[in-house]
Amino acid sequence: MKSLTDTFTLHNGTGIPCVGFGTAELRGEHGKRAFLTALETGYRHLDSAQMYYNEEMVGAAVKESGVPREEVFITTKLANDVRGYRETMDSLDESLRKLGTPYADLFLIHWPAPAPFKENWRQMNAESWRAMEDLLEAGKVRSIGVSNFRPEHTKALLKTARVKPMVNQIRLLPGYTQEDVVAYSREEGMLLEAYSPLGAGEIFSSREMKDLARKYGRTVAQLAIRWCLQRGFLPLPRSGNPDRIRENTGVFDFDISGEDLVRLDRVKT
Repeated sequence: MKSLTDTFTLHNGTGIPCVGFGTAELRGEHGKRAFLTALETGYRHLDSAQMYYNEEMVGAAVKESGVPREEVFITTKLANDVRGYRETMDSLDESLRKLGTPYADLFLIHWPAPAPFKENWRQMNAESWRAMEDLLEAGKVRSIGVSNFRPEHTKALLKTARVKPMVNQIRLLPGYTQEDVVAYSREEGMLLEAYSPLGAGEIFSSREMKDLARKYGRTVAQLAIRWCLQRGFLPLPRSGNPDRIRENTGVFDFDISGEDLVRLDRVKT
């Protein structure tokens, strides 16, 4: 990967830009400014969700940016209080209306067993997935996947699925590698997307992270994002700070050594 627009290829042939811009907690005009900065900086992948309550601002930023819609990869995710065939179809229509687009590039089930469906999550995920498969066939989404799914959740889904999930978006960062989930997801042909690749800020206080960042002449954030890429994960860094948004893209002109990748796998934060 040599630039923000280089792509991973999902198992249905869809290309997905190798670094996405996370949008959680970025809302309103502040959020729109952050999304515009990201697009102006060169990001072409915006990761939204129904539960982020910012789809309208994501869509507005894409339109205002002047970047052609077909050059921007937009993700949204099914809310935790929505399951079932018809409900999923309707929720995607509402997301598309808010995003101002006739299609989403990626549609994910956000959580596998949220509280409203704790007792019947297997059945309800299967019904929502059936809707997502039909949305894929109809061209309303270009790819479908899951988020926060452990192997037991995916195995349950695959019992009735016609199309395997193309993506599993999970929390991944130096020191938090979820090796069992990663291994199983890869066995099933899923790309791993890394949300919160900078953690909740804890990596910035890690002496080992700081030492390694100094070694490579990079920021701690750049080191963490580069670690994701070299591990084959698609990172989704998030920031509302224009300088940080730009700084976080400086990850394509250096390589972390194999020894240091292992150190980052095991770093304590």
